[in-house]
Amino acid sequence: HNSGSSIVEELAFSLAQGTNYLTQLTEKGLSVDKIAPRIKFQFAVGSNYFMEIAKLRAARWLWAHIVKAYGPSDNSLTAMNIHCTTSDWNKTIYDPFVNMLRTTTEAMSSILGGTDSLTIKAYNSVFEKGNEFSERIARNQQLVLKEESYFDKVIDPAAGSYYIENLTNSIAEQAWKLIIEVQEQGGFTEAVHSGFIQSTISETARTRDMAIAMKKEILLGVNQYPNPIEFIDEELDKQILENKESATSNGIKPYRGAQAFEALRYQTDKYAKTNPRPKVFMITMGHPAMRKARAQFATNFFGCAGYEIINNNGFKQVNEAVEAFNNAKANIAVICSSDEEYKQLAPEFKIKLKDNAILVIAGYPKAIINDLKAQGIEHFIHVKSNVFETLKGFQEKLVG
Repeated sequence: HNSGSSIVEELAFSLAQGTNYLTQLTEKGLSVDKIAPRIKFQFAVGSNYFMEIAKLRAARWLWAHIVKAYGPSDNSLTAMNIHCTTSDWNKTIYDPFVNMLRTTTEAMSSILGGTDSLTIKAYNSVFEKGNEFSERIARNQQLVLKEESYFDKVIDPAAGSYYIENLTNSIAEQAWKLIIEVQEQGGFTEAVHSGFIQSTISETARTRDMAIAMKKEILLGVNQYPNPIEFIDEELDKQILENKESATSNGIKPYRGAQAFEALRYQTDKYAKTNPRPKVFMITMGHPAMRKARAQFATNFFGCAGYEIINNNGFKQVNEAVEAFNNAKANIAVICSSDEEYKQLAPEFKIKLKDNAILVIAGYPKAIINDLKAQGIEHFIHVKSNVFETLKGFQEKLVG
């Protein structure tokens, strides 16, 4: 999970490893009646609320199916022992109090999914040692769910829900196919030695990283709705923004999905200690609705890198906007208008701003894009942009 795997992969590879233990130990003469109850599975639980509930329910069903194949003397021996821990993968160092919301929903998923025991990590555990406040909050989250929400009073509260039952069946089917694929390679150990498990998880992690870079997967406060007045002034341990654990024996590295964006923004914060923070100036002109919507989009876009955003109510003349931009001593000028108005406005700003600014168009005016590029306008930000790579390019020019 914390290496970026999918829910199906996490479940399938964990069960394949459990199957490997059963096979190895029964072949040595131990009884499945003694082995199965002593095996405990530990799952990390993320913020995909219903999917995580279904994951745990599917895990119990599949494990019971697997243990039955070894001929236990009683069906009660097929019960799965599960411990859940809140995920590290989706936690952030910026806007860290959002982590409290994440761990709360993760705890809810764990309990509703049928975990036997649970660890709720402190909201600040990914970037510093838990303190009295954060540890107290983590304890109280469990107490609230138990004593005020009565989550301990109902066995399998998700049973009978068409949506969750359907998700459970779907996850179980896909995980079973992957378990069979692992077994066909000779079992878990052989699949690790061949690199199959590592490559499968790595490919999924790359896909998820791209989804974060493109804002298809949202991490609140990191790649969406960053807090514009939040800065990190203290020196961070570099391991916080890198893989905080070295590669395990099978080559799978735990990391956090937010790390790439956080490293970019932290670089800006460090730069701003001794230099002016890079400024982004919104040139809002023309169609009121379009300029407002695109200015909001651009504010959110550049805020992910920790830049100072200068918003404006709107300009009537190009010269007025250029003068305001120069007085603000900004680095990036973002033209926010409609596609139709860009045909006239963009070239005019390009001429008058000269090389004093990095000129950016908010949007992708497809009909005139080649004409604009021919006039030297090369930066466009839009919903299909790779936000991380785009910001990384600006960072290299502004911060170095």
